[in-house]
Amino acid sequence: MSRARQPPLVTGISPKEGAAWTKVTIRGENLGTGPADLIGLSICGHNCLLTAEWMSASKIVCRVGPAKDDKGEIIVTTKSGGLGTSTVSFKLLRPERIGILDQSAVWVDEMNYYDMRTDRNKGISPLSLRPSNPLGIDIDKGKIPQSDMELTFPGMSGDFTSENFSATWYLIENHAGSSFEQLKIAASNLKKQATKKNEGSLAYVKGGLSTFFEAQDALAAIHQRLESDGTERVEGSMTQRLENILNRASDTADTLFQEVLGRKDKADSTRNALNVLQRFKFLFNLPLNIERNIQKGDYDVVINDYEKAKSLFGNTEVPVFKKVYAEVETRIGALRSLLLEKLLQTPSTLHDQKRYIRYLSDLHAPGDPAWQCIYAQHKWILQLMQNCREEFISGQRVGVGALDLEGDTRLLALGRLSHTASLKRGGSLRTPRPSTWRFETPQQVQFVEKLSDVVIGQLPNFWKLWISYVNGSLFSETGEKSGQVEKSKKNARQRQNDFKKMIEEITNRLVKLIRGALLPTTLPQGELNLFGGWENKTELTGAWLTQIIHTVRACHDALSSMEIPNDLLQVIHDLLLELRVHCLMVTLLHTTEDVKRLAEKEDWVVDNEGITALVRLSLHQEQRLLIILSNCQYLERHTFLNLADHFEKHGFTGTEKITRVSVDAVRELDRKLFESYIERRADPIAGSLEPGIYAGYFDWRDCQTPTGVRNYLKEALVNIITVHAEVFTVSKDLVPRVLSKIVESVADEMCRLMQCVSSFSKNGALQARLELCALRDAIAAYLNAESNASFKLALDALPQLHSGADKKLLEELLNKFKSSMQLQLTCFQPSSVQPVKR
Repeated sequence: MSRARQPPLVTGISPKEGAAWTKVTIRGENLGTGPADLIGLSICGHNCLLTAEWMSASKIVCRVGPAKDDKGEIIVTTKSGGLGTSTVSFKLLRPERIGILDQSAVWVDEMNYYDMRTDRNKGISPLSLRPSNPLGIDIDKGKIPQSDMELTFPGMSGDFTSENFSATWYLIENHAGSSFEQLKIAASNLKKQATKKNEGSLAYVKGGLSTFFEAQDALAAIHQRLESDGTERVEGSMTQRLENILNRASDTADTLFQEVLGRKDKADSTRNALNVLQRFKFLFNLPLNIERNIQKGDYDVVINDYEKAKSLFGNTEVPVFKKVYAEVETRIGALRSLLLEKLLQTPSTLHDQKRYIRYLSDLHAPGDPAWQCIYAQHKWILQLMQNCREEFISGQRVGVGALDLEGDTRLLALGRLSHTASLKRGGSLRTPRPSTWRFETPQQVQFVEKLSDVVIGQLPNFWKLWISYVNGSLFSETGEKSGQVEKSKKNARQRQNDFKKMIEEITNRLVKLIRGALLPTTLPQGELNLFGGWENKTELTGAWLTQIIHTVRACHDALSSMEIPNDLLQVIHDLLLELRVHCLMVTLLHTTEDVKRLAEKEDWVVDNEGITALVRLSLHQEQRLLIILSNCQYLERHTFLNLADHFEKHGFTGTEKITRVSVDAVRELDRKLFESYIERRADPIAGSLEPGIYAGYFDWRDCQTPTGVRNYLKEALVNIITVHAEVFTVSKDLVPRVLSKIVESVADEMCRLMQCVSSFSKNGALQARLELCALRDAIAAYLNAESNASFKLALDALPQLHSGADKKLLEELLNKFKSSMQLQLTCFQPSSVQPVKR
């Protein structure tokens, strides 16, 4: 391969000198890989390509033309090696030109006469002067097939008028049966013919020499007679009579030979025209050949012929050549238009696009066809995306449509093959679906999947076309030599921003179409008409939105695998994030509705963890509040934490905010429910204290010596124990929280009642202190700062006990109370007993 690309080198020519149209043999190195590779040959500055016959990489045969330079180099040009050099030169001999009226002692051979004024061969056909049997013996045709002769003598001919005449071929073909004696006679005949030809002109001159002398003597005598007579201008004189005789002789000659000479001139013109047609048949047949090859699609042949014609006749001044070459240019111009039309047609494959761009480059088409193709492909992809939306919006996608998801196998195959990232994971954009999939799946889901197929089916080839445009691989070797590659790279550098905008427009169009179908509120009002219009379609659930997110993510991965810059794909990444948030919000909204309907299915049966199943059962409102509080507590402590761990495990970002907002919402619900429950349970207990204290017209200033804790306090404790049992049955974790709040309410009420008493008797003070201490000690496990403060204020409002007897009595009565209610008060002590499920 490296040797084939070396420039041609001419090292020898035989003969080294000669006249115009001399046949020469050129020898050298790297003279071409074949006849089509030879695109230029000049000798002494004259183009000899038309007469050139390529024999091998080291041999070329041609004829020397009428060059301007007497001596010059032999330059060979090939497609594979370019312009060559020469180490030898050829000398052009210029014969003396002989005019019609010039005297000459040599015979002018009409067969090789060449009129330098018109560049046309004026001689008659050589076939008409050559003998049919040059050897002069009987012809004995052989029986060897013509094909065998061609194989034995490649490139030669048995026709003695041919330039490649082979004497051996002629003898085998015409004298295979001739004897040796006959061949000797034939050789003698050839020698005689050669001798006769050489002596012909001299013998002609010798034979007419006496006539020439006689004519000269006669003319000399006439000249002397006229000079002596002196009457050459008188009418009737000898001169006048001689002139009349010559004129009559001339008229008679014209009459006799005018028709013959006219036919001869016409034949010469026809012969010259045929000779020109034969010599330049390549050019004259080129328009028709171009048309035929275009119809057959052989554009490479047309381009090679056009390059050859352009190098030979591009700068010609001959009118007939200029006319034919202009027709060639017209056909080539039509071919350029045809190829450009095919290049801009859609759809088309990347292979065809590169092929047409290469053809247009070799034909030197104006403008930048590669960029025109890129621009057309960009507009077509955008139109495909918009057509996809129009078909879904108009409802044509209910059945089989023009861009049917299952029917357009070409786009589907391209799309699946482009999913490099998905294929590496062993998956694809779509999973196998039942036959009823199209009728069960919402239109928006079908639209997003079809739109993704369009983008990832067309964008890879569009990207590869741009890469080929950038690195110059769109052009052939001819384009490389003509500077097309460098020009392409320069144009690509100037249009990088334009192509970047094209990719941005495609990705933005993809995102806007998906937003119009799923997130119309995120689009400006002016773009809703172009990308929206899905208001009447089915509202999607979280499951369908999850499938759409999977589709868009697979599309993003496929485009990323093409090495498209990440900044161009950022809009798709942003869309994915918003789709995830939207999916979560829709799921939460639907879950909220489901939660609202849970009351119809809630069984309110609590398990050991304090949560419930969904079976209907009639319960009091307070019990339901407790169960919901327990469920909220479980959500906060377990469910939300598990969700956060699940999100983190699967790489979902932004979970901290989601968890925080969710926990805050549940806590707010818990607060409202807790306050409602405490209100329902604490108010009746606190409200029963005052009527119980003053039952039977009790008076703190006039009462008997205390004998024990009164029944109202025992009733209050029993009510508190009832609340404890109710809460403990649902969730033991709620007991401290609920009871501490109940105790706080009771302590606050007792403090208020004690502070409202204007005065106490001794027995009244002792009775009040006994009841306050008994209540405080019974519920000591659930006292908090507020309840402790209330009890302290209440005791401070009582007169102090100063006598030891009173203190002793108080202690005895307290012990009696604790002993009598030991069983009831046991529930207020810490216990490891698990709650019983009822």
